[in-house]
Amino acid sequence: MSRMIRFGCIAPHGAELIPSLANRQSLASFQKTRDGMRILASEVAKARPDTVIIASPHSLRLFRRIGIITAENSSGTLATLPNRSVKLKAKCDVVFAKRLLRVAEMRGLPVVGANYGTSEGKGSDMPMDWGTLIPLWFILKETGLKAKVVIVTPSREIALGQNVLFGQTVARLAKRTPGTQVFVASADQAHTHSKTGPYGFSRDASKYDGTVVRAIRENRLRDVIRLGPRMVERAKPDSLWQIAMLVGAMGTVGMRSELLSYEVPTYYGMICATFARMQN
Repeated sequence: MSRMIRFGCIAPHGAELIPSLANRQSLASFQKTRDGMRILASEVAKARPDTVIIASPHSLRLFRRIGIITAENSSGTLATLPNRSVKLKAKCDVVFAKRLLRVAEMRGLPVVGANYGTSEGKGSDMPMDWGTLIPLWFILKETGLKAKVVIVTPSREIALGQNVLFGQTVARLAKRTPGTQVFVASADQAHTHSKTGPYGFSRDASKYDGTVVRAIRENRLRDVIRLGPRMVERAKPDSLWQIAMLVGAMGTVGMRSELLSYEVPTYYGMICATFARMQN
C-alpha cells in the first residue's frame, strides 16, 4: 500500500544526549532534551516505518548541491571523552535513494548522489556523521526499530525554496512507494546563546529559537523559513535548511504538531518536536 509521509520530526544532535557520552554535568543538564528524544523515538517507532529519511547538516557539505547518499550502508563512531564512544551501523534504502535522485534531477533540482568505498556490498559504507548518528541512536538503537535509512544533506548556498521543493519531491516519491516513510530533520537551533561559546553571543539567538518554538506550538512551521537572512546569520542555527525540507515533505495543511522539549543547556538551543498528518 502506498502512503504519503505521515510523520516527521525535528531531532537535535548534541552528543551528550547519549548517556554513555555525557559527563556528570551534561547528564543532568541535557536530561530534558534526552527525555524528549526518547518520546520522539517512541513515536517514530509507533509509525512502523520501512524507511527513515534523515536530513543532516553535518554529512557531506556540497557547494550549491543537495546530497543524496546512495551507499548500501552507513556506519560511524562517536566519541567525546577517552574510553567513551558509541558505534552505529544502518542499512540504507538504496532503491528509494536512487529513485529520489532521479526524480529530483527530472525536476531540475541541484542534487548529487554520493556513494563511498565500493560500488556495492559491505564496502559501500558512507561514514555516518554525528547529525545522523545521534537521532538514529535513539530511533533505531534504543527502540529496536528495524528500518532502512535514506540520508540527505541540504545546501545553504542555494535558494531556501529549493530545499523546500526537495522536501516536496521526497513526499511525492513516498506517495508512489510501497511501505511507510518518516522524515527526520536533524537540527540544533541557534548557536549564539553564550558569550563563552565558539560563536559568541547574539540577542537574535533567543529570537530565532523563539520563532521556531512558536511556529511549532501554533502549527505554522512555514513561518521559520520566512525569517530574514541577517537574523539567521547572527543566530547561527544549523536547523533552517533541514526545517525547509521538512516543510516541503510534510506540508502545513492538516498537520498536528507537538513541541516535546526546548532547552539551552549550552551555547546552542535544542528542540524535540513531532509532526503528524491528520487522518482524512
